[in-house]
Amino acid sequence: MIQEASRNVWVIWLSWILALMLSIAPMPEGMALGRPLWLGLVIAYWALVLPQRGGMTVAFCLGLALDVLSGTLLGQSGLPLVLIVFLVLSLQQRLRMFPLWQQSMVLLVIFGVAQLVQLWLRTLTGNHPPTLLFLVPVPISALLWPWIYIALEGVRRRFHVN
Repeated sequence: MIQEASRNVWVIWLSWILALMLSIAPMPEGMALGRPLWLGLVIAYWALVLPQRGGMTVAFCLGLALDVLSGTLLGQSGLPLVLIVFLVLSLQQRLRMFPLWQQSMVLLVIFGVAQLVQLWLRTLTGNHPPTLLFLVPVPISALLWPWIYIALEGVRRRFHVN
C-alpha cells in the first residue's frame, strides 16, 4: 500500500505542472486581467487534502518556477503562494469540515490577501501601478474552487493518491 501511494505522487506533480501551464498560457489582453489563480487553487487543494504533500517549500519552489516562466522577479510569486499554503494549513481542520461554498468564501479572503501582497511586491519593484483591478482574479478563483475541488478529488480517488 505504501509503495502504491508513493508511486502515484506523479498525479500531484502533473496537477502542479498543469496549473503552471494554465498560469502562463497566453490570453487576450482583456481576459488576462481575470485569469484565475490556477497555481494557488491547486496548491490550496493539495495543502487542504494532503498537507504532508503540499507544503510551503513546494509552494515557494513552484512560485520560483512561475517567476522563471513568466519572466518576473524571483520570489515575487513565491511569497503569495507560501502565504496561501500557510493560511490553508492553519485553517485546515476547520476548512475540511466546511461545505464547498463556505470553503470558497474562506479562500476568497485568503486569495485576496495573497493578491494584495503580490500587488505590494510589484509596486515596490515598480512593475505594476497600484490599482484594484489586480483583485479581479480573486472572486473568479473563489467561484472556480468547488469545480477544482471536485475534479482533483475525483483524480485523487481514481489514482489512489495518499
